[in-house]
Amino acid sequence: MAKKVVAKIQKGEGRTFTKVIKMEKSPKTGAYTFKEEMVPNDMVQDTLKK
Repeated sequence: MAKKVVAKIQKGEGRTFTKVIKMEKSPKTGAYTFKEEMVPNDMVQDTLKK
């Protein structure tokens, strides 16, 4: 199965999305949490502005 995934990435099919990781501070505990999401490449800047 790993060979199929590598083949898709090399053909460029898997490069239309970007993984965005944002760090947010919890209002209750003050600890930091990380929010991860996959977004299309053209929506990355809009996602980071939120």
